[in-house]
Amino acid sequence: MSFTYLNQLPSPEEIRKEYPLDAKYQELKKERDLAIRKVLTGEDDRFLVIIGPCSADSEDSVCDYVSRLTDVAEKVKDRVIIIPRIYTNKPRTTGEGYKGIATQPDPEKAPDMIAGLIAMRKMQIRAIEESGLTPADEMLYPENWSYIEDLLSYVAIGARSVEDQQHRLTVSGFDVASGMKNPTSGDFSVMLNSVYAAQHPHHFSYRGYEVETTGNDLTHVVLRGAVSKHGNSTQNYHYEDIMRLIQMYNERDLVNPAAIIDANHSNSNKKYAEQVRIVKEVMHNRELSSDIKKMVKGVMVESYIEPGSQKIGEHIYGKSITDPCLGWEESEKLIYTIAEMNK
Repeated sequence: MSFTYLNQLPSPEEIRKEYPLDAKYQELKKERDLAIRKVLTGEDDRFLVIIGPCSADSEDSVCDYVSRLTDVAEKVKDRVIIIPRIYTNKPRTTGEGYKGIATQPDPEKAPDMIAGLIAMRKMQIRAIEESGLTPADEMLYPENWSYIEDLLSYVAIGARSVEDQQHRLTVSGFDVASGMKNPTSGDFSVMLNSVYAAQHPHHFSYRGYEVETTGNDLTHVVLRGAVSKHGNSTQNYHYEDIMRLIQMYNERDLVNPAAIIDANHSNSNKKYAEQVRIVKEVMHNRELSSDIKKMVKGVMVESYIEPGSQKIGEHIYGKSITDPCLGWEESEKLIYTIAEMNK
């Protein structure tokens, strides 16, 4: 039982130098980061829609999907800010299965992490250049942040990572909006403790260095539903759930209270078509309560070109090889509905 050291990975500096982001898009990212900041701090009443594939498995189809968002984003820009999901790492509950393009650039071949790091960065850059939209990714592995920190406008920390000390401390050094999901148990206290940790400065080791961070004031919560002790999905996007969250936020020393509602995962029991109904309920509850409107700043939607999912090797263009996703037509309609309801 031991480690076998296969290859030494290139440093983030080497990867970023070889695959740089043009200065034009660096400025674009600054503008979008500021706009997202203003939504989370309450200075801007637009609504965040973080939308895209469950897992970004193919550069061509992912960039095709993200480019389709460009025209939609322009039409709703006064009411909605669209952040494309380009998730390059896939959490696996048992450790088995496809782990994302950063690990396995070709889902049908063996893992290759050097090629994966390059594929991850190239795909993110291409999507930015072709769409004019800067993306979101899940930081499943905190050490990957340095490879793409200049590309992302939003970072999510998943339900299985949110209790991890290294994730919490690393987020405290991020300079973009960062969402902490509730753990699979559904415990709000765990999630809020994670937000508290990430909002404060820390001193720790990171990628072989002793580092200090200043704290990330844009850290907030993401409600994704839970799994009961009996293995059943339970939801936490309803009116009563948000009011309980508001009360718990008010009891803690946290800045910029904000929640994003993940419409898939346990909130939909992975019934992807239910995301439409869930988002509409969330938007309706914001109309009913000014407190909920102030707290709920956006939604996450799993969406791709084709609805549903497929097995690896079926080669259906634009269809998820992990969790099932809403199709493009339904997704486009949903974005317009969100914009209409965010009056």
